[in-house]
Amino acid sequence: MVGRRRQGLEEPLSDSFVHLHTHTEFSMLDGAARVKDLFEGAQRMGMPALAMTDHGNLFGAYEFYKASKDYDVKPIIGLEAYLTPRTHRSERKRVQFGDGTGDDVASKGAYTHMTMWAANTAGMHNLFRLSTRSSLEGFFYKPRADRELLNEYGNGLIATTGCPSGEVQTFLRLGQYNNAREAASEFRDIFGEGNFYVELMDHGLDIETRVRKDLLRLAKELSLPLVASNDLHYVHAEDADAHDTLLCVSSGSRKAQPDRFKFDGNGYYLKSPAEMRALFRELPEACDNTLAIAERIETKFDEGIGTYMPRFDVPEGHTEDSWFRAEVMRGLDYRYPQGISAQTMKRAEYEIGIIIQMGFSGYFLVVADFINWAKHNGVRVGPGRGSGAGSMCAYAMRITDLDPIEHGLIFERFLNPERVSMPDFDIDFDDRRRGEVINYVTEKYGKEYVAQIVTYGSIKAKAAVKDSARVLDMPFAIGEQITKAMPADVMGKGVPLSELFNEEHKRYAEGNEFRELYASSPDVRTVVDTAKGIEGLKRQWGVHAAGVIMSRAPLIDIVPLMKREADGAIITQFDYPGCESLGLIKMDFLGLRNLTVLDDAVRNVKLNQGVDIDLEQLELDDPKTFDLLQRGDTLGVFQLDGGPMRALLRSMQPDCFDDISAVGALYRPGPMGADSHNKYARRKTGREPVEPLHPDLAEALEPILGETYGLIVYQEQVMAIAQQLAGYTLGGADMLRRAMGKKKKSELDAQYEVFSGGMIERGFSKASIQALWDVLLPFSDYAFNKAHSAAYGVISYWTAWLKANYPVEYMAALLQSVRDDKDKSALYLAECRHMGIEVLPPDVNSSEVMFTPVGEHIRFGLGAVRNVGDKVVNAWIEERHTAGPATDFHDFLDKAPLLMCNKRVIESLIKAGAFDDLGHTRRSLMGIFEEAVDSIIDVKRNAENGQDGFDFGFAEATEESGGPALTAHIPEVDEWDRRTKLAFEREMLGLYVSDHPLNGLEHVLQSNSERPIASAAAEDGYRGPSKLCGLITAVNRRVNKAGNIWAQIVLEDLTSSIEVTVFPRVYDQVAAHLVPDTIVSVDGIVESGEDRGRVRAQNIVSPHMSAEGNAGPLALTLPAVRCTPGVVNRLKTILAQYPGSAEVHLNLRTGDQVKTFRLGDGFRVELTSALFADLKAVLGPSCVGLGRESQ
Repeated sequence: MVGRRRQGLEEPLSDSFVHLHTHTEFSMLDGAARVKDLFEGAQRMGMPALAMTDHGNLFGAYEFYKASKDYDVKPIIGLEAYLTPRTHRSERKRVQFGDGTGDDVASKGAYTHMTMWAANTAGMHNLFRLSTRSSLEGFFYKPRADRELLNEYGNGLIATTGCPSGEVQTFLRLGQYNNAREAASEFRDIFGEGNFYVELMDHGLDIETRVRKDLLRLAKELSLPLVASNDLHYVHAEDADAHDTLLCVSSGSRKAQPDRFKFDGNGYYLKSPAEMRALFRELPEACDNTLAIAERIETKFDEGIGTYMPRFDVPEGHTEDSWFRAEVMRGLDYRYPQGISAQTMKRAEYEIGIIIQMGFSGYFLVVADFINWAKHNGVRVGPGRGSGAGSMCAYAMRITDLDPIEHGLIFERFLNPERVSMPDFDIDFDDRRRGEVINYVTEKYGKEYVAQIVTYGSIKAKAAVKDSARVLDMPFAIGEQITKAMPADVMGKGVPLSELFNEEHKRYAEGNEFRELYASSPDVRTVVDTAKGIEGLKRQWGVHAAGVIMSRAPLIDIVPLMKREADGAIITQFDYPGCESLGLIKMDFLGLRNLTVLDDAVRNVKLNQGVDIDLEQLELDDPKTFDLLQRGDTLGVFQLDGGPMRALLRSMQPDCFDDISAVGALYRPGPMGADSHNKYARRKTGREPVEPLHPDLAEALEPILGETYGLIVYQEQVMAIAQQLAGYTLGGADMLRRAMGKKKKSELDAQYEVFSGGMIERGFSKASIQALWDVLLPFSDYAFNKAHSAAYGVISYWTAWLKANYPVEYMAALLQSVRDDKDKSALYLAECRHMGIEVLPPDVNSSEVMFTPVGEHIRFGLGAVRNVGDKVVNAWIEERHTAGPATDFHDFLDKAPLLMCNKRVIESLIKAGAFDDLGHTRRSLMGIFEEAVDSIIDVKRNAENGQDGFDFGFAEATEESGGPALTAHIPEVDEWDRRTKLAFEREMLGLYVSDHPLNGLEHVLQSNSERPIASAAAEDGYRGPSKLCGLITAVNRRVNKAGNIWAQIVLEDLTSSIEVTVFPRVYDQVAAHLVPDTIVSVDGIVESGEDRGRVRAQNIVSPHMSAEGNAGPLALTLPAVRCTPGVVNRLKTILAQYPGSAEVHLNLRTGDQVKTFRLGDGFRVELTSALFADLKAVLGPSCVGLGRESQ
């Protein structure tokens, strides 16, 4: 190979060079070399091969190998490994080779570096094992190998002395030549003669040139060959600035910082062979050896689909196939206790034949095993997800819970006998207990056979902009301004920066504001141009949210693994596409919050009403449930929660389960873009006629499209049309569906010939054939899988059924599920108020950890109080069960466990109102709680240590004194004013519970806003110009680079809260209104944020407190018996503080009689939020309103 010239290359290979020290983007936030760009550069410059040697990982090894197939460049799989400082890998300690300063070993003695490559396929798998065990057994700051692992896995590897951070070079820099020689000799013996090289680099660095002479001496004395390398971190010389930006992102630095981490020297790019040979012109053999090493190396990945299907242990006398058949038959008997129909048996036999033929019996047995283990152990499992619900065998084995024949689901959509592909069951579990199922699988099938799957996060366009603005020391507002001008993400995908300038891109028009900003501002151009350099690079690794690899062979023999230090989880270093290509199988263990809600709701019903509910046995025809759906009262119902969805339900008037399934498929961008969701609603309710796609097709399509009123809603309908009208097999129909989705003209032309030919044979006209094809083709872009829609529709039905039939229990479960999300909590708390369900504040005597139903009310959980925590609450509840409830505050402290007698915990409980029922105001307890805790804490600690029976020489406490601990007197102090009380309550609970500052002011909100905040804040909510009204709950002022003030505020109403950005131009006009606890009306533009709406303010005003300006009248309503001299005097005092023009009417109730008194003109008031707050603090929220009579 060396010496030959290849066609189209720039220079002969004898003058070529191979880069063997390469950090791709998989050296995250350090390497900026994109894999494709590397191969393009290497091929352009005539390099015969290219290595990857990322820092301590093999994340990109398979992707690197796969990418090489598009180029005439051999891939070399390597690693820049971390080695222990001559210690065992289990030792977590630093070792200084010198005095620990200056040139001492890397990372202050934690590890050194070594470059190594796989010489052959066996060596590559040894490299995988070495990397795996370095992480699993040797992690200390980095995954580290030791001499033992090098000896065990050195066969088939080629290694070098490494970079300046290598062990040999470190010894040389410290003047310890003999130690360096000893280390190099040891490494030569480990890897074998001819497999250990002296690596030379030249980036103009002193640490390189200082040891060059000694490295050459080592090579000569030990007969070690030389090899030249470049510490490559990016592809082109001009990428140096982008790489420097990446280093700043990694270290959190700014470019202007003088002492930040950066690369000294130069030339860390893909240099041409000529450049490298010029650099090492005095040592040409070092460059020649790069070619010699590349010539020696031959590695190959063993690719295949399903090669390592997990093995299921079957009873003696059975094979996996025979046991699978037996389990399906047993399951059919369970599912159909009244007898199995011929249709069902025929379907089951058909599926069994295909599954056995394709070799997937073991897969079904394994999936059924862990799902049924979960069910038998009380872990709630979803009824199905994805196309798997179309399998009768899956239904029989209780993998899914939807009868595929009853719901018209197609097996071939899940497993196509005409196209070899892996079955893929996605399974939903109760979010809290998903880990238990994974642990079961790991224990049963073996830790060495099971692993979670890595994912790689890239730097997205908006993140690149914000990172670049920070690195360049630009004002925060610049990054905000740019990202807000960029098109919003659609289904989690944004528009790349480069594509915003590409007129051919389908979303080009959405970037007008961005391009105008780019053209007009030099600062914006600088930020965007910098961001382009880092956009798309790998940022960090993560773990697949649901995927778990299960294998029949030890995973360490197939792919490299690693351990997550935080929890010990074992994770593949290759992502799932790579694992799948190498024959591994993924199982999806998804955590679904709504299953947790269902489990809690069912438990709540048993707790509160003594009723046992089996959701799987529910009939799908409950009238109360469909009444709720038709009203659109589905806030908190799975999939049917959003405002536009609720409006669609009211329009559709669903009255059967098929409607629930359909709405889940229709409420998506594609069908909505074609107005299919509204057409379905209008046709269902008779407001629009059902029109056939073509007159000639009306009769033929009726059996297929009748249930969806002539509309194509599901992928299964496409397959049924192809089967029944064009003669396709169902497997062939699935191939047609896939071809339509890919839009490849050659495939579509071939399919059209088959499709039209089949329809002509069956007597259809060419016009009807073309009309049908023209409808089917675009539909394939957004067709939905009916199996998934129906399965998830069952969860929607269950949650709606519980809300309709057991609203208190369901809403308690729902509130518990969002207790850490204050926005969702506020939304569902408002829904409870709307439903007439009172949510009671937390109480030390009656609250549990969670939100719990108490009769017709819901009690706030103690676990949701800030600074308290479930562990503390559980300890108190256990004590409460033993010692009984607390009778007063001191009795509580006496009974509370030591864990709970913490000043921060007690303060939080006081502010949250958890002691309200013990007879003291929150304010009075705040005055004495620290003294009370101090007086009891030593007694508690002694008791904890078993010392409470000893006599310490103190005078005995008398019975009357109550002991020496609890003597703090609780003074009788009036409660805080309403605003302070609610502010503390919100601080501790994240929302207002006992009351809300806006209660009684609904008319103000309504008359000064165009929509409730919840409809704008929702992820799928309104976007565009709007007016919102609410209470300012937070103000954060900032100063931009120009010295101008701008602000971010949080605006809240009774439904939700939203972030409002007030830029300098607007801020100057409205600053006086930006005061916490002030009601304001905001005119602005509602935009999409990261996962919810946000507002860009254009104007902010303080509204009048009356719908008719300040006209009133103010109506105060209360029972006559409450109209005591004390109350009257307090009212006079309050009214006198707010003089104005609005009349005040006093409505006194006696039984059913109401007498109204108009107070004199001396008591006219100005209707302000402060007045309403003060009046409600005295009379209560329901007693204050506007109009003739407060209701």
